[in-house]
Amino acid sequence: MINFQYLRTSSKKSALALLLKDKNAKFIAGGTNLIDLMKRGVSAPEKLIDINHVPLKQIELVGDKIIIGALASNTAVAENELIKEKLPLLAMALNAGASAQLRNVATVGGNMMQRTRCGYFYDTEMPCNKRKPGSGCGAIGGFNRMHAIFATSDNCIAVHPSDMCVALAALDAVVVLAGPKAERKILFKDFHRLAGDTPQLDNNLKADEMIIRLEIPLNNLTVNAHYLKVRDRASYAFALVSVAAGLEISNHKITDVRLAMGGVAHKPWRLTASENFLRGKEATIENFEQAAKLAMTGAKGFGENDFKLQMAPNTIIEALTIAKSKA
Repeated sequence: MINFQYLRTSSKKSALALLLKDKNAKFIAGGTNLIDLMKRGVSAPEKLIDINHVPLKQIELVGDKIIIGALASNTAVAENELIKEKLPLLAMALNAGASAQLRNVATVGGNMMQRTRCGYFYDTEMPCNKRKPGSGCGAIGGFNRMHAIFATSDNCIAVHPSDMCVALAALDAVVVLAGPKAERKILFKDFHRLAGDTPQLDNNLKADEMIIRLEIPLNNLTVNAHYLKVRDRASYAFALVSVAAGLEISNHKITDVRLAMGGVAHKPWRLTASENFLRGKEATIENFEQAAKLAMTGAKGFGENDFKLQMAPNTIIEALTIAKSKA
């Protein structure tokens, strides 16, 4: 590991000022992903700015929105009574991620910023356009069991690893970012990027900005909601396929629905066409099957991950069925 400077700050203003002084500086909070990247030689910041003492840990209801600070821990959010009551889908997704020990220190902002767990990205001896643009994508034609089936490019087929972010994409969350001059807001579904020709860019956060909070509108998806994660083992494993499903059902008909997937694309994958199909229809297995079929439009396997082409629609159907069954 290279030598680096360590600085600590306690205000948003000073954090941004320190960031602007050094283009090779990075913020650190829980460090559950960044430290791994530094140990592997994937990331080599010359300066770490500890922002744990910046007051961004709030979890509160403000009007018709729930506000979650960027430095709230995954555990604090998942176990908060307001979240469990009003946003159970988010609580379920958080509890499906990592391990209890990691959730205790991992933050909401850090979860959003985590990098892919593609083995080629982590191995500095292998080609990876995300780590070294122009070097190639080792996963295409290589070991790609965990990789994407939607919106891939010739440059990268890595997937976004987060569970939390899948739920936030489904819940129409808004990300609030602070820059040197002002704050700006971006829809959560637009925060992360597809690989395209620039796989080294995971998101639309600017180099002089920091995440300060999430704003999540209240909804009526508090009963019939489920987060289903299919993985190789029951804990501490990344998703092969995951589905965040929320239903609002009135008189046997679906009045609102949210669907998003993880483990299948470079960003959390919102299933808008499937949602549009289900609204106004009865919550039947036949309609769930049709929604799952619609969701698979454009899906493409790369050999070892071809099984996801069947696993993905099956997971959608199962998640919707479980969500419907909740009283």
